[in-house]
Amino acid sequence: MSHKGGYSHSAFIYALKECDYRLIDTAVRYNNEDEIGLVVKESGVPREELFLTTKLWPAQYGYESTIIDFQKSCKRLGVDYIDLYLMHWPDCPNACKDKRQLRADTWRAMETLYKQGLCRAIGVSNFLIHHLDEFLQDCTIVPHVNQVEYHPYHNPKELVAYCRDRGIQFEGYSPLAKRTLLDKAPIQEIAKRNNCTEAQVLLRWSIQNDVVAIPKSTSEKRLKENAQVFGIELSKADMNILDNLHTGYRIVDASLIQDKVNLSYEQLRLLLQRDDSCKQKKKMHKIVESFQI
Repeated sequence: MSHKGGYSHSAFIYALKECDYRLIDTAVRYNNEDEIGLVVKESGVPREELFLTTKLWPAQYGYESTIIDFQKSCKRLGVDYIDLYLMHWPDCPNACKDKRQLRADTWRAMETLYKQGLCRAIGVSNFLIHHLDEFLQDCTIVPHVNQVEYHPYHNPKELVAYCRDRGIQFEGYSPLAKRTLLDKAPIQEIAKRNNCTEAQVLLRWSIQNDVVAIPKSTSEKRLKENAQVFGIELSKADMNILDNLHTGYRIVDASLIQDKVNLSYEQLRLLLQRDDSCKQKKKMHKIVESFQI
């Protein structure tokens, strides 16, 4: 699930009850853990059948604050354990003098939660190779997952191989790139050859590359379409085409994350009200509009 602007109660119920979706991905920053907790209860799907992921925002990094924020997430979600708990970004507040130590302390807390059985798995999100190189020197439990933007036009092959070599499951968000790739000629041609939709091509590409795909939609038609990918098998030739479309195109602008980590949403709004600089206002508006990632 994404932030509240991309949340639909009825679509969530439909996905769980009619399409057998079982992986739920959210985050503190998405501001919808309460809603997800309610809809999970309403759906009637047993907790043990669900795989529930949430993420810790960098402003809450640190050993004690991680434990406290985890407990808050569990309370909002109405659960007593999380299947996968992630550090949302490697970025840390600028006020932190030793960011490496802050990440290490945060991970130590997550290891504690894992050892206590409160998290079934722990991992990171948006970590690149240099982040992981440093991280692996400081941790005792290797992250189980690294969740990163992943689609044919953003295909970080070296990072995928790095994670695979170290037993870190690669998980891809925005596998459909917010549907911005559906009009690309290579995608359309492959869809036509396989008698399926462009979205299904993109999902199959992730699956056949052993990457966990986490698409999102508030459309019942698209939720059903996204679930009907397991009878499709792309050929080696089609996979090769898709494997070589990388341009570096991204949906998430990572350059905005540090500002988001440093400032809360309400602080940004106050800055917008006070700052008379058009250039600064334009920057802040951009940050506010994309605040939930």
